[in-house]
Amino acid sequence: MRRISKLTRVAVGVASIALAATACGGTSSDSGGSDGGDKNLGLAIAYDIGGKGDQSFNDAAYAGLQKAQKEFGYKTADIEPTEGETDADKEQRLASLAKQGYNPVIGVGFAYGPAMEAVAKKYPKVTFGIVDSVVEGENVASLVFAEEQASYLAGVAAAKATKTNTVGFVGGVDIPLIHKFEAGYKQGVQDTSGGKVKVVSQYLTQTAEEGGFSSPDKGKAAAEGQIEKKADVVYQAAGLSGQGVIEAAAKAKVWAIGVDSDQYQQAALANYKNYILTSALKDVGGAVYTLAKSVEDGKPLTGTQTFDLKVNGVGLSESNPEFAKIAGLSDAVAKAKEGIIDGSIKVKTE
Repeated sequence: MRRISKLTRVAVGVASIALAATACGGTSSDSGGSDGGDKNLGLAIAYDIGGKGDQSFNDAAYAGLQKAQKEFGYKTADIEPTEGETDADKEQRLASLAKQGYNPVIGVGFAYGPAMEAVAKKYPKVTFGIVDSVVEGENVASLVFAEEQASYLAGVAAAKATKTNTVGFVGGVDIPLIHKFEAGYKQGVQDTSGGKVKVVSQYLTQTAEEGGFSSPDKGKAAAEGQIEKKADVVYQAAGLSGQGVIEAAAKAKVWAIGVDSDQYQQAALANYKNYILTSALKDVGGAVYTLAKSVEDGKPLTGTQTFDLKVNGVGLSESNPEFAKIAGLSDAVAKAKEGIIDGSIKVKTE
């Protein structure tokens, strides 16, 4: 039976590691044998849509890889996706990494689900990890997050910061995973404002293949539309597309709320940082590192590993000095966090 567990600790702050360093490794000769695992070259990650440089989800995973490489001193690999790729392409990528001898092999994103289910059975000596999805398998760790909890805190912040009583939400793709972000955000806004603040929502595309997570221009256009409707805080859960949301908010001199990583701290967004109020954090880097460490320690994690507020797997950044200057904001976020952790606040996922 697949083991279900909740981590009692998680590497905190991994996502803040400098993301500009050059990736180590890449490919190697076939040294793992037909079933992989005979020689462990180290951690390998396969990126989701948008790839490295999204200043968000994928870059957070890369930060975890960097930390593991530095601490364990082994080779690593990080592989970009290709445009229009199929599940068969993903399966081939994961199989190649396992066959070469990388362990663990992590698919960054739910899109790797079908491919990982197929490949994990063929390489039983290799530990596989998947971010944002649950895949059954004796040698698979499903790394999932309570995104709705971080989004609730983002909603609290939005409700406290708005002056127009209208705030926005931009989701990259209309899928259940992103619905969790929207649901938590809306609940946080409504609970904090007593229903006085309106949330305007928009999804960029129906499928990831249409560019919802990889099109800053789409994000910018959506945010501009919400700002025209008087939204003065816009929260984005849209991967690379979110950069366009942040740009539009900065241009209009309204607040943006980032996602996954602390986007206020990111060099690529430095021109807009004064308008990034906060970010809903999701410690993908910590999850990646934690799985790598478990393999290095000879006790590989398997089953569903849940990263929530209790283990600092999600949270809300307070890097922008303006955050502390908004009346009641810090106290409201702290109170909401306490309520979610003790169970007095039940956050919706849909």
